[in-house]
Order: sequence, then C-alpha cells, then structure tokens
Amino acid sequence: MELILAIALFAFSSGITPGPNNVMLMSSGVNFGIKRSLPHLTGICLGFPCMVLAIGLGMSALFQTYPVIHLVIKYIGIAYLLYLSWLIANSSSKMEGKQTSNPLSFIQAAAFQWVNPKGWIMAVGAIATFTNLDTALTPQVLTIAAVFLGVAFPCAMTWLGFGVALKRLLKNERQQKIFNISMALLLVVSIIPMVSP
Repeated sequence: MELILAIALFAFSSGITPGPNNVMLMSSGVNFGIKRSLPHLTGICLGFPCMVLAIGLGMSALFQTYPVIHLVIKYIGIAYLLYLSWLIANSSSKMEGKQTSNPLSFIQAAAFQWVNPKGWIMAVGAIATFTNLDTALTPQVLTIAAVFLGVAFPCAMTWLGFGVALKRLLKNERQQKIFNISMALLLVVSIIPMVSP
C-alpha cells in the first residue's frame, strides 16, 4: 500500500504540473469547451498508461539496443510540437463566428504521448524508481500503469476546467488571440529540454 501511495504522489505531482499535455488541454478548454475536448482528454489519460506499459515491458530495452529509434522519435516529437504550437497560435475562436481548427482526437492525443518529452521522463522515471528487479516485473509495471490511469483523469480535468473557466475572462477576440499565442509559445518553450544537450 505504501508503494501505491508513493507512485500516486509521483503520478499526481508530475501529472498536475505544466507540460505539453496540460498546456494543450487548457488551450482546448478555452477554444472548444469541455464536451468537444473530451476525446483529447481521454486520449491522454488512456494513452499515457499504455505507453508506461510498453516502455516497462520492453521498449526501453529496444531503445538501448537501437538508440537511433529513440532519436527518430525525439525529432518527430519536436516537429509535431512545433506544428501543434502553430495550430494553437492560429486557432480561431467562436467569437469570430467560425473555427478553423478542431481539438485533438482520441487517437491523436494517445499517439502524442509517444512524442511528448515530459511523458517520456515521467514514464521512464516511474519505472526506474518503482520497480524492483528481484521480483516479477510485469505485475509491477501493471501497478504503475494502473495508478497513472487513476491519477490522469483528475489532473487532466483540472487543466481542461481551468481553460473553460479562463474562457469567461477572455472578453473579446483580441484577448483570446493573445491567449492562444501565449499557449503556443509555452508549448515551444517545453521543447527546449528536448533539444538541449
């Protein structure tokens, strides 16, 4: 029970802090509301525990054997984050009477976990910290993934809800545009740890 609590604290503290997923959820809340953002939220909340399982049950060994695969994923992630930043910065609001973009779909959000730098740090950190090689690895990895699944929804809903609440403060198109550009810049800043040596 102590181990599960420790994993939950780790999952909560890393899941509630700012990162690409949370910035995009907040932006989606402002631009699309809760209902249209639910597939995005669900993709994050289910996609990340699946990534934890895959890394814990074998992907880490593959990346150690073939580091070029990890490097390719890293650069695909950087390119995708830059693309998402551009989409956020150029999002139209309902205030303009039209929308030129849509929130991320379930599949897009789930797939994004594989190129999310914060996600990799969280997954690898949890597996390295909370597994013991003296006992069977599979049940340990399943436990870690299950705890992340349980913690993901409240953390993600917090950021989505914050975005929806923030929408009420953005009184006009100009304010919403400033917000969208600010969120896009934050997403670009989140890339810096990926590109620094």
